[in-house]
Amino acid sequence: MQNHKYEFAGKTVLVMGLGRFGGGVDVAMFAHGAGAKVIVTDLASAEQLSDSINRLRDLDGIEFRLGSHAPADFEQTDIIVANPAVPGDNKFLQIARRAKRFVTSQINIFFELCPAKIIGITGANGKSTTTAMTAHLLKNTTSDSVIASEAKQSQATQYALRDTQYEKVWLSGNIGNQPLLTTIDQIGQNDLVVLELSSFQLEQLAEIQKAPDVAMLTNLTPNHLDRHGTFANYCAAKENIFKFQKPNGNRAAVSIFNAEDKIAAEWFEKYKNEAGRICIKFSADDVGDELRERFALPGRANLSNLAGAMAIAGLFDVTDDDIKNALPAFKALPHRLELVETINGISWYNDSKATTPEGAITALDAFEQPTIIIAGGYDKDIPFDKLGEKIAEKAKAAILIGTTAPKIASAINNTKTSLRAKRSNLQLRNTKIELADSLADAVQLANQLAEAGDVVLLSPACASYDMFENYEQRGREFTRLVQETGNLRQ
Repeated sequence: MQNHKYEFAGKTVLVMGLGRFGGGVDVAMFAHGAGAKVIVTDLASAEQLSDSINRLRDLDGIEFRLGSHAPADFEQTDIIVANPAVPGDNKFLQIARRAKRFVTSQINIFFELCPAKIIGITGANGKSTTTAMTAHLLKNTTSDSVIASEAKQSQATQYALRDTQYEKVWLSGNIGNQPLLTTIDQIGQNDLVVLELSSFQLEQLAEIQKAPDVAMLTNLTPNHLDRHGTFANYCAAKENIFKFQKPNGNRAAVSIFNAEDKIAAEWFEKYKNEAGRICIKFSADDVGDELRERFALPGRANLSNLAGAMAIAGLFDVTDDDIKNALPAFKALPHRLELVETINGISWYNDSKATTPEGAITALDAFEQPTIIIAGGYDKDIPFDKLGEKIAEKAKAAILIGTTAPKIASAINNTKTSLRAKRSNLQLRNTKIELADSLADAVQLANQLAEAGDVVLLSPACASYDMFENYEQRGREFTRLVQETGNLRQ
């Protein structure tokens, strides 16, 4: 797989947005290895990007333009590779296009060069866990061509897999800085690539009208409205994962939808009769009792994630016995309903990746025990009404931090007098509301309020940028504070 070298060798490549999650690093390493002169530009400072810069320190000749963007760089470089966080109408990208420079993205390059079948998973919540779980099930199969049920037999036969048993499974996405482009030469045509895809990446893929061979939607609730403007625009970006799917030879495209999600169910009806496409629905109820007993992750939402992963795995001859044997080894991803520690009977959970109200609602629904939630953060212009209702219904206490703390507190208090709450006969708790100046103060308050048998849940319902670099730093700090608390209690 060498054709990319002819595209990049001898060219000047501008990486717009080095970022902190590895995407820009992956692009810079790929372009450098392909013989390009690489320039990295980012609005953040060298100090803010120190981890990413350190990963490139052994590559000679990379130039950094940090703290601002220079119009001349966009007018004079051959190729601009834009980070997904950069909107398509960004003024510097417009400068590049007016200068007739080639503008692309990490994900677009990957889709154009990848020789393997691509499984893409998107959604507002659960997509990282579902993506990782899908790869785990596919990697741990011992089957050759035994199908567990008549339904799976039908799907697999339609999908025409008999001549294409896969060899290796690759996992990437917003999951621990997994690279894309720097692994492209190792990926074979008989491999499978399992990708988590964001709305930003799907907007980029729409520019080249590419989509995965197998595409899944976990669910859709409002998110990233600061970028997309409206929920309808956000949904339109997500729908690109299905809109541009095409048959691959004798193999139909496969579109998989969560039957319990309103928009996903509507899209199933929209696409189910389209030629060259197989449509499949899944729900948490697809997971039988025996599998549930072997599954460690809490809550119905995680059962839905598992059902989605099973729907994909069934296409590739993974049997129920394979799944049963593989499940005990699958653990929660970091920062996603991750049990940090149980200290004196109090269970502390890190769900820092819950950056939407619906994510925090899902986390609260995962527990029957009295729960103290720590929530709040950067404001993405998403309403908190439903989260306020859920906290008032489920939480023993809410400790609120960050820019959105007053909004969430108001939503909780409004629930107690709202007609909606009265009409739905919500059984409201006398939820204690506390505002904290920092995450450290929030953990200290939670420690004072919690009793044996309680759950303390960091599930912010917001992005982290008002107080932390990203959700990972927030989750790591929470873990450190909890462990420090445990040491003090011992």
